[in-house]
Amino acid sequence: MKRFSRVTALGLLALGGCDPDITPPEPPPTPTIDARLRQAFTPYGAIPIGPMPAQSAAQVELGQALVFDKILSGNRDISCATCHHPSTHGTDGLSLAIGTGGIGLGADRTLGPGRQFVPRNAPTMLNQGLRPFYLFWDGRLEGFGAGPFVAQPDGPFLSGVPSILAAQAMLPVLNRREMRGDSGEADVFGNPNELAAISDSQPGLVWQAVMQRLLAIPGYQSKFAAAFPSVGPLSFQHAATAIAAFLTQSFTKYDSPFDRYLAGDNTALTLEAKRGGLLFFGRAQCVTCHSGALLGGDGFANTGVPQLGPGTGTGAPLDLGRADVINQLQGPPNFYRFAFRAAPLRNVELTSPYMHNGAFATLEAVVSHYNDVPTALRTYDVSQLSPALRDTYHGDAATISDVLSTLDFRLRTPLRLTDQEQRDLVTFLKSLTDPAARDLTSLVPASVPSGLAVN
Repeated sequence: MKRFSRVTALGLLALGGCDPDITPPEPPPTPTIDARLRQAFTPYGAIPIGPMPAQSAAQVELGQALVFDKILSGNRDISCATCHHPSTHGTDGLSLAIGTGGIGLGADRTLGPGRQFVPRNAPTMLNQGLRPFYLFWDGRLEGFGAGPFVAQPDGPFLSGVPSILAAQAMLPVLNRREMRGDSGEADVFGNPNELAAISDSQPGLVWQAVMQRLLAIPGYQSKFAAAFPSVGPLSFQHAATAIAAFLTQSFTKYDSPFDRYLAGDNTALTLEAKRGGLLFFGRAQCVTCHSGALLGGDGFANTGVPQLGPGTGTGAPLDLGRADVINQLQGPPNFYRFAFRAAPLRNVELTSPYMHNGAFATLEAVVSHYNDVPTALRTYDVSQLSPALRDTYHGDAATISDVLSTLDFRLRTPLRLTDQEQRDLVTFLKSLTDPAARDLTSLVPASVPSGLAVN
C-alpha cells in the first residue's frame, strides 16, 4: 500500500508539474482567396501591362483611312475593316471569314456567287499592338521587336516595318480569297482587276500596284506627306506602318477588372471570378497555354477542335494548322498536327465565335469542350454553326480519330468540373474585358479618300 501511494504521489506530482497556462499552438490561419489567387498566378507571368508608346497622330489618321478603304482590295469591294470591324470588336462575328466577293457586313455577311469561305476565323484586332511574337492562327508570321519578320512556310521576308502588326498588315492584300481576287476578275466598276493579274510569286509588284492606286488620289497624297514627311519613295511598308499605328492606338484595351486586380485592387473581381481564376491558374490547367501578360499567344496545341470549312494547305479539306507551317506533317513526333495558336484571352468575351474556325458560339461552349475534350469532339453539335457552314463539318470517324490521335496530353483526361465551376471559369474570363472595348463604333470614319463606301 505504501508503494502504491508513493507511485501515485509521484504521478500526481508529475501532473501537477505541468504549467496550466501552456496551450497547444493554434493552426496557421487559412489563406484568403485573394492570397491563394495571387500565389497561383504569380509564377505564370500575369503582370500589369505598362502604358503603350504614343503613336504619330498623322500616321494614325492615315491608318484609319486605309483600314476602312476598299481601294486596297483588288475588286475594290472589301476593306481590312470588313473582317475586323469596330462594331464586332475588331473581328467579323463569323465562324469563318468571307473575303472578296462577299455581300454585307458582320454576322449577316454572305458568300458571293462562286466564292468559298476563308478557311479560318478572322482574329480580333484588339490588343494586337501589344506585339506578340506570333500572329495568325498557325503562327506563320513571327518575329520580335522591329523584325525582320518571316512569313512561313513560303511567304515573303518582311522588313522595313516597325512591328509584327505592321508586317501582318502587308499580307492580306496578297491573299486572293481575302482581298486580291482572281486573275481575270473585274472590280465593282467593271474595270480589270490589275492586282489579281500579278503572279503570286511577285508580292513586291502587288504592293507597288496598291501604292499606285493610293498615290493617284489627292487625299492620300496629302495624308502620306503628313505621316511620312521627307520620306521617299513611299512604299507599301509605309501604308502598313500607318495601319499598325491606328490599330495600336485605337484597339489597345487592357483596363479590365482583372488588370485592376493585378494592380492590387482586391475588390476589382467578384467572388465568382476569383473562384474561376483559381481554376484557370490551377486545376483547369488553362494557364499552361494561356500564360504571360497577354494570357496566351506564344504557344500551340491540338485542343481537339472540330474540323470544319474548306480546309487549307496540304491537308485540305482538313486544316493541319501549325504542322503545315513547319512541315511537320508526319510522326512521330507529330505534336503540331491540328495544333493552333493559343490566342491571347484579353477581351475574349467580346470576340465570339471561338477557336481557329469559330466552332463554338459561346464561352460556355468552349469551357464545356475543355471539360471533356474527347467526348465533346465525338458529340459536337453542328447546330451551333451557321446553316451555311453545317455541311462543311468533318465529323466522320476517321477525321475524329485523326484529331484525337495527337490531342494535347493535358486534355486526354476529363477535368470533371462541376456546372458551378464551369460558370465560375466563364465569369473569370469575362473579367478580362475592358469596358472601353465594348463600343468601338466611334472609330468608323464618315468617308475615305477614295470615295468608296465605308460600310
